[in-house]
Amino acid sequence: MTRTTLDLTGLKCPLPALKTRKALKPLQVGDQLEVHCTDPLSVIDIPNLIRETGDKVEITERNDARIVFLIEKTNASIENINGAPRS
Repeated sequence: MTRTTLDLTGLKCPLPALKTRKALKPLQVGDQLEVHCTDPLSVIDIPNLIRETGDKVEITERNDARIVFLIEKTNASIENINGAPRS
């Protein structure tokens, strides 16, 4: 298991969610992605993204300066569940 940190501070919607999706693709099951954001909309966008991918997310820090998400890669992606091909 590895943990990767993704610094998305200063980026505005939709970039934090798009860059998080891209960073999740090469991860292996059990790997963690720690995402640092400053965009207040990321508290909506990133959990919605993770609902789509089937991974697990928690907000580990939220204050006026930043929001930190810890995402764990699982193998329960919605694409796999629905049988749709992955891109």
